Amino acid sequence: MERYAMQELKNWKAKRERKPLLIRGARQVGKTWLMKEFGKNNYKHTAYVNFESSKSLKTLFTDDFDIERIITALQIETGVIIGAENTLIIFDEIQEAEGALTSLKYFHENAPQYHIIAAGSLLGVALYKQSSFPVGKVEFLDLFPLSYEEFLKAIGQEALLDLIENKNWSLVRNFKAKLIQHLRCYYYTGGMPEAVLCYRDKNDFREVRDIQKRIITAYENDFSKHAPVDIVPRIRMLWNSIPSQLSKENKKFIYKAVKPGSRAKDYELALSWLIDCGLVHKVFRASKPGLPLKAYEDTGAFKLFITDVGLLGAMGDIDVRTLLEGNTIFEEFKGALTEQFVLQQLKTIPDLAIYYWSAERSTAEIDFLIQHAGKIIPLEVKSEENLQAKSLKTFVQKYAQVTAVRTSMSDFREEAWMTNLPLYAISKLPDLLKDSSS
Repeated sequence: MERYAMQELKNWKAKRERKPLLIRGARQVGKTWLMKEFGKNNYKHTAYVNFESSKSLKTLFTDDFDIERIITALQIETGVIIGAENTLIIFDEIQEAEGALTSLKYFHENAPQYHIIAAGSLLGVALYKQSSFPVGKVEFLDLFPLSYEEFLKAIGQEALLDLIENKNWSLVRNFKAKLIQHLRCYYYTGGMPEAVLCYRDKNDFREVRDIQKRIITAYENDFSKHAPVDIVPRIRMLWNSIPSQLSKENKKFIYKAVKPGSRAKDYELALSWLIDCGLVHKVFRASKPGLPLKAYEDTGAFKLFITDVGLLGAMGDIDVRTLLEGNTIFEEFKGALTEQFVLQQLKTIPDLAIYYWSAERSTAEIDFLIQHAGKIIPLEVKSEENLQAKSLKTFVQKYAQVTAVRTSMSDFREEAWMTNLPLYAISKLPDLLKDSSS
């Protein structure tokens, strides 16, 4: 399985001023596999430690941060002679060892020659609690489920992906039916590596769903095991409300939909916990398309998405028959899967600020408002070939300087005021953003 993050790890290794690297991402998005595979293919040795299972090293950092002592202990535990230039040191589940995160500061300051990558299922929560963790001493890499591009590669559809990569839109049209079919399979399977491998190797949708349900159960077990006891019920209620909230025509998150009478302050800690775990993405409303969008952020209005479109379908009990029968999957879930899919792909694009826009006194809404390279781009999402774009046209007329993009099942088309980008070619959005900024 090819992950684009592998190239980012190679770039990290090649840096002269390299810092310890922290990989952030939700449980089971493939962090451990990525680190081990990178070590196997790019180093002579890999010293792998999982602090969740290695009891003898859980207290390694409590006395001091003497690098020589730490390296000796790692060598004894792993059986690997650690050379500074030929060995990759992996700290997995780093949040489980007290002081392990802090030790990265001392590796950077006192022994920068060592190559260290760390990750953890609840790393985001641990970082939030580490008030003394020094800024600027580590680098970060965010890992998400497989993108649609990575999915196509994983299932052996490189030829179709090449058509999209080369922007050969006339041939893309010829193979549109296949691309749409694969896209619907991705909606069902999602990008969690275990689910993708099961679909590729067994083509068994029932087993794919079983895997997704197990992943969701693992997430819910984390609520009970790791979250503060007093907010666990609120985490569960908030988490379980997301599919129904995304199914609404207006996808703005409403606390009262979680529980009647609820207020924002009742769920602030629960929501922060889900975000820090990488399970939930929060997209704020921007009041206007001004630079920077952060200056126009409406913190009281936002949408919530989860980490993976396949898991969203599993939470909503979308069955495979619904998928195979065609358009009903979109009608029944009212575009929730499509908007989740688009957000999931947007999250993989570096340096992208993602918001949405809605009018103050009307129903007009733009699904996503994107800031990239000094430009603001409104992005409207359509689940099928419905080409009506009233909100988008109203937005462009109101803010004449913007370049609009609509993504739908319709073919690629450029108009004077808008470009239609097929959903199955959403990976080419960065090219459109680049063109609009040139």
